[in-house]
Amino acid sequence: MKVNAQAALAAKQSLKPFSYQPDALGPHDVEVTITHCGICHSDVHLIDNDWGVSAYPLVPGHEIIGTVSALGREVEHLKTGQRVGVGWQRGSCLVCEQCLRGDENLCAENRATCVGHHGGFADKVYVDSRFAFAIPDALASENAAPLLCGGATTYSPLRRHVRPDMRVGVIGIGGLGHMALQFAAAFGCEVTALSSTPEKEKEAKSFGAHRFINTADSSAMKKAGGSIDFIISTAFANLDWGSYLDLLRPNGKLCFVGVPPAPISFHVGALLGGQKTVCASVIGSRWLIREMLEFSARHGIKAQTEVVPMADVNKAIEKVRANKARYRMVLKN
Repeated sequence: MKVNAQAALAAKQSLKPFSYQPDALGPHDVEVTITHCGICHSDVHLIDNDWGVSAYPLVPGHEIIGTVSALGREVEHLKTGQRVGVGWQRGSCLVCEQCLRGDENLCAENRATCVGHHGGFADKVYVDSRFAFAIPDALASENAAPLLCGGATTYSPLRRHVRPDMRVGVIGIGGLGHMALQFAAAFGCEVTALSSTPEKEKEAKSFGAHRFINTADSSAMKKAGGSIDFIISTAFANLDWGSYLDLLRPNGKLCFVGVPPAPISFHVGALLGGQKTVCASVIGSRWLIREMLEFSARHGIKAQTEVVPMADVNKAIEKVRANKARYRMVLKN
């Protein structure tokens, strides 16, 4: 049975209808009939081959929601008809040090859903069942889809670095940032939205921010100096990173989940005085994604989405390119 998909046939081109014959199901694999798939900025990078890892034809999509329609012979934890989600990672070795301690996302042999494989802009996808996650009933599919990548990306560093008594800042109120605000607020933290767009203040507070700082206002930034324990940067822009380090309290951390285009530069003295840390975080492990989905269901956390038909994929991608999505685009079959 062929899979019908939307594929980029070359770098920076519009997607076109494409079909392919999938490999036979392996013993641990599942066939997922896709109902929804989010569009992530990473999909745009893959379409354009910005990272130099794309092979064409390329079927993007790694924020997948669907139902299990076929099982490999050794799959026991899922059943036919069950609603599941698939994120950026579709597999790992499961036997290395990182995998055995529950950090499959750091496995040297980790396999991406749509790098070297065809992804979720399609009617079906075939993946390792151990990287397909049951979706709680309380989560609507269109709101849950972006949680599989964007949600995991923001939940993971907060879960590992933040306590309820901390003051958390979120740089960038967009596709990632609006989920980070919700998670940090649900953790019980005091949450500050950091944005150069004052018009986003009302909406940032609706997502859980207790205060808003216009980062284009130098006096407001100076006044807030030394007031935040942990800052998560979801921005994909080049910013004055030294000014954000100045916002940190002693032992504070600046954590990157968004990737600015230019190298980051600051004097080490900006870290020494307050014993500050700069770090990064990438997606999330299997246990953490399962926990994140349950946490989201329990606290009513969801991605704010605009749902469009799969056939309108190119219009949706252009909206993501132009940073006009509010806040995530989701394709629906």
